[in-house]
Amino acid sequence: MPDAHYDDPRLAAIYDLGNGWSEDSDYYLALAGTTPCRVLDIGCGTGIITDAIAARGHVVVGADPSPGMLAVARTKPRRDAIRWVESDAQSLDLDETFDLIIMTGHAFQTLATDADIATAAASIKQHLAPDGRAVFESRNPLIDWPSRWAYGVDLEAPQGTIRETREFLGHDAGCMTFDLRYRFPDGAELVSRSVLRFADRDTIETLFRAAGLVAEHVDGDWDGSPFDAASSPEMIFHMRHG
Repeated sequence: MPDAHYDDPRLAAIYDLGNGWSEDSDYYLALAGTTPCRVLDIGCGTGIITDAIAARGHVVVGADPSPGMLAVARTKPRRDAIRWVESDAQSLDLDETFDLIIMTGHAFQTLATDADIATAAASIKQHLAPDGRAVFESRNPLIDWPSRWAYGVDLEAPQGTIRETREFLGHDAGCMTFDLRYRFPDGAELVSRSVLRFADRDTIETLFRAAGLVAEHVDGDWDGSPFDAASSPEMIFHMRHG
């Protein structure tokens, strides 16, 4: 099931305040290019990138398991030009293929087990056109993420200032657990607990290879630099049929 900060209507409504357009959005929009093609956005969330890709004239499907996030996505300017599907990566079955499949916002890291990744990889292969490309990112597990993840930030919402804080709770079997806390102007506080998988590059590539997809290349950051295990914050996989 989606975490509360994805599915609680009050949290879904403010998600874009702390997760707006950024350099990763530019990266994925550039991948789509300007020549019309078919694009599948798995884990589309509130549809920021999905909407921008549709604005370029592409045929776009946005899939997400969270009704709350999809409700926000359906308010975007190009909402009527996009097909919205309530589904996770593992169970997606659209009976059509796409030239570009993307998973953004580290949605890939919600796949908590090897079985989850393997099933998602099989689904991506099923939906990928013969000459298509699937691109997603996962954080480099060799980076000290817990030291980067304790923070507090104020989100300026129409109803006033909302305080968001993140607390790292633990790291076990390649997964990290943390709480996101939101204190609203009326004094209400909502807490969402998340577990993210930090799989290594070899594990991800092995599971995708078993599904019939191979990494054409792996970028290490949003500037397109090659992945370096010691320093790159991201592992951005570009997968094609093997």
